[in-house]
Amino acid sequence: MLPFCGYDMAKYFQHWLDIGAKGDSDKLPRIFYVNWFRKGDDGKFLWPGFGDNSRVLAWVFRRCEGAVDAVETPIGLVPADGDLDTSGLDITPEALHEVLTPDLEAMRQEIPQTQEHLARFPNLPQVLKDQMAALEQRLGA
Repeated sequence: MLPFCGYDMAKYFQHWLDIGAKGDSDKLPRIFYVNWFRKGDDGKFLWPGFGDNSRVLAWVFRRCEGAVDAVETPIGLVPADGDLDTSGLDITPEALHEVLTPDLEAMRQEIPQTQEHLARFPNLPQVLKDQMAALEQRLGA
């Protein structure tokens, strides 16, 4: 998107950080990350996909309501054992475990690319720099 942005992206980031700082934390949007396309050692997708993605969305909604728990990882929270409805799915417990376990080595390998991208913004807000440093520390990079 950068070629289409007619404004200083660092200032844009800061704008949204300022909006968040002014907002009621109970009313701010929650951010969730998923990797629908993670593959196993056999090269096949681990998560069935399509309509079954609604199972993850159901967990997200229940999580926002405080109705289900989560397990902390270096990159955030994942569903606790049994909180993601997998009834009727053709997914092995091993594949589900792999889906819910972040690939920390792959994330460590992405750090230089992420740093290079963030370096494009000379006025990057300090809080984003601090978050990047904290992520590197959590990943042991």
